[in-house]
Parts: sequence; C-alpha cells; structure tokens
Amino acid sequence: MRFSVQLPSDRVERGNEFTSAAAIAELAQASESAGFDAAYVTEHPLPSDSWLASGGHHALDPFVSLSAAAAVTTRLLLHTNILVLPYRNPFLTAKSVASLDALSGGRVIVGVAVGYLEGEYRALGADFEQRNEIGDEALVAMKLAWKGESFRFRGRDFEAEGNQMLPAPVQQPHPPIWVGGNTQRAMRRSAEYAQGWSPFPLPARATARTRTAAIENPGQLGEKIRWLQDYAREIGRSEPLDVNFVPFGRHMNSPEPLDFDAFHEQLRELQDVGVTWVSVGMPGESRAAYCDDLERFGDQVIGKYR
Repeated sequence: MRFSVQLPSDRVERGNEFTSAAAIAELAQASESAGFDAAYVTEHPLPSDSWLASGGHHALDPFVSLSAAAAVTTRLLLHTNILVLPYRNPFLTAKSVASLDALSGGRVIVGVAVGYLEGEYRALGADFEQRNEIGDEALVAMKLAWKGESFRFRGRDFEAEGNQMLPAPVQQPHPPIWVGGNTQRAMRRSAEYAQGWSPFPLPARATARTRTAAIENPGQLGEKIRWLQDYAREIGRSEPLDVNFVPFGRHMNSPEPLDFDAFHEQLRELQDVGVTWVSVGMPGESRAAYCDDLERFGDQVIGKYR
C-alpha cells in the first residue's frame, strides 16, 4: 500500500495560510518527511456559484501548485487528482505534464477524469455532452505528443498535421495515468488507456449529483475491482493496474480526527480487495496543525503499516 496526501491548495479562502508559495513548500516538505509517497491537488478553474454554495471549493492551478512542491522536494511524487480532460486542448495538457515531469526528474502521476460539473463546463466553453468521447480522444492525443517526435492526429476540434512536442516526459513512454470515476465507462478507460483506476466512496443518494456510480463498502469496491481485472484480461492486457482509493469515512478536508486503529483495519480490508494506493486529506485547520497531522499519520499509519 502506498499513500498520496492532499496539498490543501483548495483552501483558497484562507489566503497565505495554505496557498502561498511558503505554505506549499512547508506542506510538501512535511509530506515528504512524514513518508508519504505522493502529494495531490485538485482542479476547479471556474466553479459555479451554485456548486460552491452546496459544498464545492476553489483550487489553485494544479501545475502551478505541483511545480512549487517539486522545487522543494526530491522524492515526493506529484499527483493531479484530478485533471478534467475536456476542459482544455489535450496538447496543452500534455505540454504541462511533460514540463512538470522534466522539471521534477520524472515524478508525475497524471490523475484524469471527465468531470461532472455542467456549470463549469459551460463557463469554459467545453462540451459536456461529449465529455466521455473527448476524454478518450485526449488520452490518445497526449500519448502521441509525449513520444517527442513528429506525429499526425486529427481530433474533433484540432488537427496535428506533422507536429512535435519537446521536452518529452522523463518517464517513458509517459507518466502513469490514473483514471477517476466509479462507472464502468471510467473502468474501461482505465484498462484501455491507463495504468491505474481512482474510484472514490460515494453513497447511493449522491450519485445523481456526481453523475457516477455508488461505492458504499469494501465489498462493493471489491466487486468493481474484480470486474476491472476481468475486463483487462478480456482485452488482452497484461500490465497490472494500480487502484487508488479515498478511504471510507474520509473526504477532502475531513474535519474529524483519524481513529488510527479503525484506519489500520480499513487499510487491511482495502488491500484485501485489491487497492494499492490510498489518497487522504488531513483535518488540520491551520498550516501548523496540518503539518502535525502529517507527522502523526506518518508515525501511526505509514511507519507501522510498512
């Protein structure tokens, strides 16, 4: 089991406490010192008022945040959790990923999804109805660009007629891609295009809002992982798939302190059903408290687990 922790760059309203260069540097270094394998950030360039009023959040640009983290760390992996692929031209996304991978010495994990916020899609001029098809196309286009050589590719709204992108990523053939979402479409996308799947816990009552499938317990998650593994074999895939999961009872900015005994028990259950990574956020309400929580998690979970 490996661990990715949130860099709370979504707490924009707190100002310099969490979103200054000094804050990101301190939190990234504390994450690395605590033993976390990766740190992740979210993406919401222009969320709607209605979503913010119902519990949504802002976020710094993920590539800016992770570049600041890369500059002060040496081992910590840099995890986008997640990039919404249809929000931008795939070659611009590929360029940002390749640049970050080059500058960090090959430390990027590309978490991607197609999102669910229709209001944000409209504000960005992106096609919400075709988001799944656009997401699949983007992954093909990005992989071509990452080869670092001339290529041709015609997309729905763009065409490379003999173009190339340098620098190529340090990680070859490209940084690992993890696909987010609980639906079978997302799972198929993981097996066909990616190196990992990133589901998350979701009660059945919330499926309409997030436009994805419920996962309410480890047994239900295990059934989906078995389906994913069967599908991967069916299409002839031999490369293993990572499964990155947000533990049950935790979510971004969970205010409740961790019950470490219960958390260890859940980690064992998640590992038993096939989870290889967990992504967690800390409850600290200040930067100092967040750093204390990182250290405590490293001592009580990462150190003991390993």
